[in-house]
Amino acid sequence: MNLAHMLAHLPVGVEFVSLQKELRPADQATLESNPHILHFGEDLNDFSDTAALCSLMDVVVSVDTSVAHLSAALGQRTWILLPFSPDWRWLLNRTDSPWYASVALYRQQAPGDWTTAFEMLKKDIHNLILSK
Repeated sequence: MNLAHMLAHLPVGVEFVSLQKELRPADQATLESNPHILHFGEDLNDFSDTAALCSLMDVVVSVDTSVAHLSAALGQRTWILLPFSPDWRWLLNRTDSPWYASVALYRQQAPGDWTTAFEMLKKDIHNLILSK
């Protein structure tokens, strides 16, 4: 999923941190035009740096990547966007994970359609902000 698509569905007025080490050119352009997104790519020497950043977040929002697993393994609140046919470890018809207690899953309801997943994610981000 590209960064511009993701940002189009997330709430405004929230500071985001990119935990990606390397970026695609299109994502780099999106970062440059969105100063409210912090990016530490070149400063991340190894996965321990990424782990340290994860532990500082209110929540880590990710697709199914190593960063999602790292954050969840640290016990950090982690919200994962999953495609309609996810990897087997996420099972089916669940919003939680038997592997990680701190994970919430946001699933596509149809192939290629992120609408419902992003609506739920946006609502949960809003609720998290209100709880602070």
